[in-house]
Amino acid sequence: MSMMDKLKSMLKGHEAQTEQGIDKAGDMVDDKTQGKYKGQVDTGQDKLKDQFGNPNRDQGGPPQG
Repeated sequence: MSMMDKLKSMLKGHEAQTEQGIDKAGDMVDDKTQGKYKGQVDTGQDKLKDQFGNPNRDQGGPPQG
């Protein structure tokens, strides 16, 4: 089992908390860098949310939580 599989199984059922954590971490990076890398941080947040967040997000389903 790969590390990604382990992370996904640990976070399963906690999608809302996962997305909140990703948002909070991104906001912290934006604060520390004074928004200099906001575009890159936003892209990273979106990719993490796609990987670990709400599984219905891409299909247009309702948010879970």
